[in-house]
Amino acid sequence: MPAASDPNAIATEKRAFSAAHFSLLVDGQPNGLIKSIEGGGIKVDPITYTQGGPLKSAERYWKQLGRPKFDDIKLQIGMSASAPFYKWVVDFFAGTQTRKNGAILAGDFNYNVRAKRIFSEGLLREFTLPALDANGKDALYATVAIAVERIDYQPGAGGEKLDPQVKDTEKTKLWKQADFKFNLSGFDMTGVNKIEPITLKQNIIDYASGGLRAITKTPSTMEYPNISFTVPESHVKSLVDHFNEYGNASQKMKDFTSRIPEGSIEYLGSDGVTKATLKLYQLEIFNIQPDKADSGTDNIKNVKVELFCEKMEFEYK
Repeated sequence: MPAASDPNAIATEKRAFSAAHFSLLVDGQPNGLIKSIEGGGIKVDPITYTQGGPLKSAERYWKQLGRPKFDDIKLQIGMSASAPFYKWVVDFFAGTQTRKNGAILAGDFNYNVRAKRIFSEGLLREFTLPALDANGKDALYATVAIAVERIDYQPGAGGEKLDPQVKDTEKTKLWKQADFKFNLSGFDMTGVNKIEPITLKQNIIDYASGGLRAITKTPSTMEYPNISFTVPESHVKSLVDHFNEYGNASQKMKDFTSRIPEGSIEYLGSDGVTKATLKLYQLEIFNIQPDKADSGTDNIKNVKVELFCEKMEFEYK
């Protein structure tokens, strides 16, 4: 903290600022650029008590504070985050995630740390892999929701700077919308041009116990999302043939061995090297929908295909 004898430093510390840069710390490890952040608020519901007595008696009612509640921290973070952060993500996909302590650091235009939100016992509630587009040029940002048991607000210490990694946007630029490879066992998927965002969710249960004012949080069941992608109509025949054989209502229902055993989405760097892989298991096509046809447009005719998936794994290179 600045010395009390330095009035200029104290004035600077208390001056309002525009938070232009943010950093996520997980177990003390910085994780690069955060595009946006929300949540992390603190709330306590007031409780009103009543007792017998005259209706007009002021002493008949009184209020006190109930249990504190801490909102989830939701943020968009560059896919070029640190290996320890991705270890947390890998464990989350495997259903074995661990609790993490960390902080959100808010910096001003000059990367001076001006405020901190320190959280404890954090659990990943949601992790969204961004949309992919063969014609896209934007960098990739994952969306993360962190359920926490406690949040403390603190001012930035004098002279503290955001980690230099926050300034390094070159690593973020290595992950682009257009750099991906979709694989599906038994099919040629080179024509896939879009993949919708993929959000994995884990239910978090609030557990209140006697003697503790705060609510503890416990991870519960996982919700694996469907996979939705777009492919030109000229490349969809093998998918339609499979769907007609195993999903068409006019055909006899086949056993579980008919399912597509596995697939994957590879996230490539601008150098063509695989940075991360989302592995998919026990898939099946349940929806094939052609785009709206319009004779007045010269757009490529695409077909949207949806798959269900029973299990996912995330692998970080």
